Amino acid sequence: MIPSVLPGQPQLHYRDQALYLEDRRLSDLAREHGTPLYVYSQASMLQALAAYQRGFAGRRVQICYAMKANSSLAVLQLFAQHGCGFDIVSGGELERVMAAGGDPAKVIFSGVGKTRAEMRQALEAGIGCFNVESEAELEVLSEVAQSMGLRAPISIRVNPNVDAKTHPYISTGLKGNKFGIAHERTLDTYRRAAQLPGLRVVGIDCHIGSQITEETPYLDAMDRLLDLVQAIEAAGIAIHHIDFGGGLGIDYNGDTPPAADALWSSLLAKLDARGYGDRLLMIEPGRSLVGNAGVCLTQVLYLKPGEQKNFCVVDAAMNDLPRPAMYQAYHAIVPLDAAAKAPEQVYDVVGPICESGDWLGKDRSLAVAAGDMLAVLSTGAYCSSMGSTYNTRARPAEVLVDGAQAHLIRAREGISDIFRCERLIPPKS
Repeated sequence: MIPSVLPGQPQLHYRDQALYLEDRRLSDLAREHGTPLYVYSQASMLQALAAYQRGFAGRRVQICYAMKANSSLAVLQLFAQHGCGFDIVSGGELERVMAAGGDPAKVIFSGVGKTRAEMRQALEAGIGCFNVESEAELEVLSEVAQSMGLRAPISIRVNPNVDAKTHPYISTGLKGNKFGIAHERTLDTYRRAAQLPGLRVVGIDCHIGSQITEETPYLDAMDRLLDLVQAIEAAGIAIHHIDFGGGLGIDYNGDTPPAADALWSSLLAKLDARGYGDRLLMIEPGRSLVGNAGVCLTQVLYLKPGEQKNFCVVDAAMNDLPRPAMYQAYHAIVPLDAAAKAPEQVYDVVGPICESGDWLGKDRSLAVAAGDMLAVLSTGAYCSSMGSTYNTRARPAEVLVDGAQAHLIRAREGISDIFRCERLIPPKS
């Protein structure tokens, strides 16, 4: 029995056995735009943002959307219009922010491998802050800024050696991770930063991972970060803002992360107790703003029975939706039409790509026939943005739903678009 309202998907529901996102029937969108197709709920994104805004009421806070989660221009435009800045990790993402109307002064540039060209680009744009992730990067950034007659605003990303208790591929705050500067090296690194002529220290940063579903790792990381703020300021270096990163999880399969406003109530209480409640705060949520806002629509191509497994072959694949193949991630899969026309069986839901790792869901009970449409849920984050053209498969279209309106925000890619930049070698004479 499929519930009328699906867990973790406040804007997704069945009406007369047809699946709707907000007030649009998804089967209509699938017929109009074809499949695979990403569809996002504007209301869901804004509800998620509002939870953070409630939690920060009365505080000095800049919310910087971690755009690697979903970098579609219309999504960036929506968050910019509602006051968000952006956390970027490449020069290309900065160009997207500018194209979407974002304010470069509200941009934080993270990432362990910033190039000199990207540094120059960001300095020319006038971004708010660089989150520096290594001692070597400090030296290069100072050199680049000094050559331009500028001082780069920086915070140092601290690796606090806190276990976020998440998938190892998306854990970023342990000693074995590539991110940030070791807790033990942070004070010396700030002393060096304060000496460099091309830098201006403005803050401190910490980010411990993604899809975090417990409060404790955040509280532990905050304690370690505030200990460092105290030591750094005792050394005569002012810290103007404190950046606590993002990483709050969503409900994929009965996950129970704290609500954003509840989480920040606890964190702010600790901040107040330690005497830092009046500081400017930065946070960088990504998945928690967009993850449960999206669905990926796909059509059943074939049902393939086997001795050990039954396979439901669909037209979406690991290039369109890479999280299951990459992280063994779970996404709920439901029909667009809940009126079962076929006997229910257990299937592995797989795509057309020539890889055994090309699966979207394993051991799923579905009542489906060839031609039916399915929705893969909670695909608003790290799905389309991580997509590829593997097997020369064009990337899907994307639609943003606002009540009864549906806006095409990304046209379906054509095959010629995929190899537009490729060149044949000259023919032999």
